[in-house]
Amino acid sequence: MEDEQDIAGLIKHALERKGDIEVDIAGAGDAAIRSVSETAPDLIVLDLNLPVLSGVEVCRIVRARPATSHIPIIMLTARASESDRVTGLELGADDYITKPFALRELVARVRAVLRRGNGAERKPPAVSYSGSHLIADFEAISVRVDGSQIRLTRREFELLRYLVENRNRVISRDKLLERVWGWDDSVETRSVDVHIGRLRSKLGPASRQIETVIGLGYRFID
Repeated sequence: MEDEQDIAGLIKHALERKGDIEVDIAGAGDAAIRSVSETAPDLIVLDLNLPVLSGVEVCRIVRARPATSHIPIIMLTARASESDRVTGLELGADDYITKPFALRELVARVRAVLRRGNGAERKPPAVSYSGSHLIADFEAISVRVDGSQIRLTRREFELLRYLVENRNRVISRDKLLERVWGWDDSVETRSVDVHIGRLRSKLGPASRQIETVIGLGYRFID
């Protein structure tokens, strides 16, 4: 969904070039909501500066409705400030691309998000995780790296669990602070960095799965 129809047309052409993706364009926020409600797409490319309803409001509505909450969203906008990017991710965007952008990059990101989600609903909260180095049973409160039991503090354990539950998505420091610390006014976002550092040091070779996304936050990758 893009408020500049010429750009929207270029995006549509680039995405449909291989013939395996079909794109519909909605030029206003209310039209976007109607379109998504009538036929849920596999992915939404969403501009923040839409008429009638802003992209922010569209994102909130899509995420609030059970029938559409699972749909991946890529925000495409001229707003490049860190606060705008964080706002988009906090609202539930899966990726964020700023203008000017390369069509090849946009197409690559769209295909990457589609591969991850494959149009399926978001996974329920993780009760376990098994990777090449890391094995975690969140119900049993057990974390192992290369077969060895790892002792984590409660904060470290909750950080790991939340990152794993939202794997392959960027999670801002504010969101981690809210979910793990409960927005304690006495705690600063710097505490997230400190605890992530301690968690990484305990995870050893599995620590590479926790990526720092400069200016945004952290992401756990498979």
